[in-house]
Amino acid sequence: MRFILSCLLAISSAALTAAPVGAQTASVPSCDRECLRGKITEVLAAFAEHDTSGLPVSADLRVTEDGVEKPLAQVGLARSITKLRGYRQDIIDVAAGQAVAGVMVEEQGAPAILVVRIKVDEAQHLSELELVATRGRADGMLFNVDTYSGTPALEMNIAPRPDQLEARADAIEIAMHYPRGLTNAESFNAVGTPFSSDAYRLENGMLMAGPGCSFIPGCGDIGNQSLAVFNMLGRVTVRDILVDERMGIVIMRLHWNASGEADSNKLTAWEMFKVYDGQIHMVEAYIRLFEPDMALGGWQIAEGIVQP
Repeated sequence: MRFILSCLLAISSAALTAAPVGAQTASVPSCDRECLRGKITEVLAAFAEHDTSGLPVSADLRVTEDGVEKPLAQVGLARSITKLRGYRQDIIDVAAGQAVAGVMVEEQGAPAILVVRIKVDEAQHLSELELVATRGRADGMLFNVDTYSGTPALEMNIAPRPDQLEARADAIEIAMHYPRGLTNAESFNAVGTPFSSDAYRLENGMLMAGPGCSFIPGCGDIGNQSLAVFNMLGRVTVRDILVDERMGIVIMRLHWNASGEADSNKLTAWEMFKVYDGQIHMVEAYIRLFEPDMALGGWQIAEGIVQP
């Protein structure tokens, strides 16, 4: 019996020794999709309850609200939000440990579009919290809350089959056609932006391009839509890019100097791109204007991102 046990132990030991190193050391993200989604929910619930004291945060948590850095306890939205409406669009980047959500909230009955970006550390504590609220046309130029009265757009939330999804780098490259077009071209087609035939764009709930668009002449064709109107915004820059690899969504933070003049308002947009089968099927943006002297939070451009 002792001999048999010794043999079994020897075999087990040999098997463990022979196992590929990668199989033993492969890292698994500490916060998966549902964990990151839950972190967004925790933040929103804390704001609605006007109590952020229970949020699990890192010792070096960094918070900005509408571009202004401040302690979590001084976030105005944590006191002003009186209701969470039904609309919520999540973009979850497990590899980066980050998530972004566009939600509709109320402040004393008045609707607002709120974008929340979180980042978590290895202990699943919040290490970054970024908040941008748009409360009307004065804030965002466009504002149609009726679009956000219920569930988010079906097109953005279709889950592509795995064989339809692009590799992370390829999805980013496809999405980058958009800022390149805004910067360098008369139309998106001029830089080869691969829109699907039914692609469309929403900005703060307004249909601004694609089938059914009547905002300006020619906007019904998103690929051939004239981009001359964007010239007044100045050059666009990309701040960072996240990828929801399961849902085929690329989100990037775009910044413009609204007229190219030194003292003009700054425009920031969270631009989402639904990318699969090698095409962009939908674009959706949450937009906010900032005063000329207001910083945009000082968040750094992510390493390795190619500017348009």
